Formats: sequence, structure tokens, C-alpha cells
Amino acid sequence: MKTHMIHINETQSARLISHEMAFAAITRALIAAASAASSIFPVVLGHASDPQNRFTIKSGADADLTGLKIGSYFPTNDRLGLPRHDSVILLFDQTKGKIGAIVEAGELNAYRTAAADAVATDILARKDASTVALFGTGHQAEYEALALSHIRPLKKILVVGRDPVRTQSFAQLLQTKGLPAEMSRAEQACAAADMIVTATIATAPLFHAQWVQAGTHISSMGSDATGKQELPPDLFHRAKLFCDLPEQSRRIGEFQHADAKVQLTAIGDVLSGKTSGRVSADDITIFDSSGLSLQDLYIAQAIIKAHMECRT
Repeated sequence: MKTHMIHINETQSARLISHEMAFAAITRALIAAASAASSIFPVVLGHASDPQNRFTIKSGADADLTGLKIGSYFPTNDRLGLPRHDSVILLFDQTKGKIGAIVEAGELNAYRTAAADAVATDILARKDASTVALFGTGHQAEYEALALSHIRPLKKILVVGRDPVRTQSFAQLLQTKGLPAEMSRAEQACAAADMIVTATIATAPLFHAQWVQAGTHISSMGSDATGKQELPPDLFHRAKLFCDLPEQSRRIGEFQHADAKVQLTAIGDVLSGKTSGRVSADDITIFDSSGLSLQDLYIAQAIIKAHMECRT
């Protein structure tokens, strides 16, 4: 019997995804990534004919899934009125060596990235954490705020951005989503926060280490290429350091700026109970998300399952 390739388009995947589905899929993916049965291959960082337009290829395999995600970032889309970011996930049919499923994942990718933040924050942040300092006013920052609102009852989101007009507009956007957002300066936001999220394309630290209070959890979500940087490296010696994959984090993630001697812990080992996360209320914890192929494969699998259930 001939089997047909599954194709789920952007409209379908965006309709099916939810923060709850993404949280569950990414939890499984991060645990799988820490397993010896998984392989995550080096990330390809490329650019289009116009070098400012860039793409990445992330690929991997575990006992059940093999495939890749192609993600693009095209700033030139601004003049077309189109999103800068787009993604497509390809899953292999491993019995035939052919692509068995294509999942268009522009919006899906935003949920997937934010879910990694939520999963790590849920296990690392203090249970009473309720104030977020959010660095970034772009497309991804909105999803980060919404994902965190599903794991903690947020009392305040302090938005920090480079452009005051854009920052105020973004805070107002979050307010329309029912979130308690307001514009803030970096130092004041860090001083008030028990959770800090950075979702930017920065290439230098966004704040000073001494501004971070004891007990704070930090998620760096924007560093996924050589040269990117959001956090001050002198903070690393005061904190417990976690990431999605240590070797990738040191190569293209936030911890490319860390001393080679500092210990990095895969968040999947904390989720599976193999090692500890936060030990005391005063711990500063940092999670670096450089983005893993298995996250894409697992969320694509969840979307395919939901799509098939809708058809029956």
C-alpha cells in the first residue's frame, strides 16, 4: 500500500498549537535530549543571497524520531509586510528513508521556543516568583510572556527595550492579552524581578550582574549563534547554570561566553530527576536556550497527532 506524505500547512499548525501542548512536548524533548539514545547534530548557520537574510538548519534523532527544522530570519520581509521569522519541520519516514511529514511551523516555532522557557522556569524559579523583567519587544517576547503566565500567576511584567515608543506600545499589547505589563528601565526591572527573560538579538550584555537579586531565575532565549550575547559573564560564577544541551550552548548559545571551567547542567537531567535544580531560595539560576532539533521534532509529532485526531 502506498503511503502519502503528511503535509500540515501554516494555518493548520497555528490553529492546533497551544501553550499547554507545547509545554508537554518540549518537556519530553528536553528529557530526550539529555539521554544517551539521542543524537543532536551540529547546527548549520547560513545566509541567503542577501547576507542579511539568514537561515539555520537543526537536525537530530532519538529512538523514535529523526528529522530537521529549517528556520529563516529575513529582515527584508519588513518591506513586504511579512514576518521576519519562518520555519518548516521535516520528519523522516525511517522505514523508507523518505520525508514522511512536513509541518509548516512559523507560529509553531514561537510556541516551541517560549515553551522551553516555561519548562525551565517552572522547575528552576521559586514557586512564589511573580515578577518578570522582560528584555525584548519583538515577536518572540510576546510568546515568552504568555507562556510564563501559564506556569506562574504573574503580578507584574516589566518590559525593557531600546526604543521607548516601541517599548510602551509592546507593554500595551501585552495588556490587551490580560497581562500586567508596564515599561521599565533595566536596572529597576532587575531589582524588582524574581524572573528575568531575555528575548533579543543582542551581541552584548543587556544588564549588569550586580543588578540581579538573590533568588532570581534567568532565561536567556536569544543567543543561538556565534557572537550573540545577552547576559553578563561575571554573573555566571554566582549562579547555577543550566541549558538545553551543554555542547551546543558552549558553541552557539549564551555560554559561549562562559569560562570553560564552569559547570553546565542539561535541563533534561533536572526534569528527569537525575540531578538537582534550585536548592535554596537564594540561588540564582540561569537557563540558556540555544534551541534543539528534538524540540522541533517532538512538537511536530504532537501537531501531527492532533491533526489526525481532528480528521477521525
